[in-house]
This record gives sequence, structure tokens and C-alpha cells, in this order.
Amino acid sequence: MGWSCHASCVALDGRGVLFRGPSASGKSDIAVRLIDAGALLVADDRVMLTVAAGRCLAAPPPAIAGRIEVRGLGIVSLPWRAPVALALIVDLVPAEAVERLPEPEVREIGGVRLPRLALDPFAASATAKVRLAVRHLAVERAA
Repeated sequence: MGWSCHASCVALDGRGVLFRGPSASGKSDIAVRLIDAGALLVADDRVMLTVAAGRCLAAPPPAIAGRIEVRGLGIVSLPWRAPVALALIVDLVPAEAVERLPEPEVREIGGVRLPRLALDPFAASATAKVRLAVRHLAVERAA
């Protein structure tokens, strides 16, 4: 059984990154910037989540698969990949809410614990921070 959440998701090196935040918080914007840098679209606006074999899997609802809203351009069709196992949750927050030296955080989705990052999506370094976080997680898990 699965459920839907208001979020966007991309795959970076095969690992899913789920962007959560209120409407107009930058979910699609940061996804587009990561896609432009080589990530693959998983889902935009609505993400279907399921849990299987201890992993939380993300996929688009069929009606919007391969489509993303690009503000000022409209709905754009792109290559996409799904399902993808989530590796990171990114909660989009205003710049003043980002801690300089945060303690590691985790959030639980469907009983699966995932690392969580609070990020200002409009910071110039936002996409680099997401890529770094995903690489850092991969290194930690391999150690």
C-alpha cells in the first residue's frame, strides 16, 4: 500500500531526494536546477510513496509522470525514472531557518528512517549542497 505526498523528487546517481515544503517554496525550482546538472526527474508536485524491503520508494502518479512545472515556462515533459529508493529528505525553509552547524537529523516515512536536511532552495549553493549530502551519505554507508 502507498500514499501520496505534496513534494518533488529527483534521482541523483540512482538515489532519490525528496523535496518537501509549502506551495511556492521552491520544490520544482531546485529539482529543475538539479535536472539541468544531470539528475533525473522522479516526480513533481505529487509523489507516490511505498515501502518495500525496508526501503521507501518514490514514483510519480501516472497522470503526471515525466512532467514538471517550470515557473514562467509551463509544464515541461522530461525523461524520468521511477521507482527510486529515497536516500535523503530535504525540507525547504527560509534562509534564516537554516542552522550553520546542525546536528544530524532523521525523519521517518512509513517506518523507514531517512536523513533530513533543512535547506534554503534559493541559495546559490543549494544544488551543490544536495549533491554533496547525497555523496556524503553514500560514503558513510559504504564505511
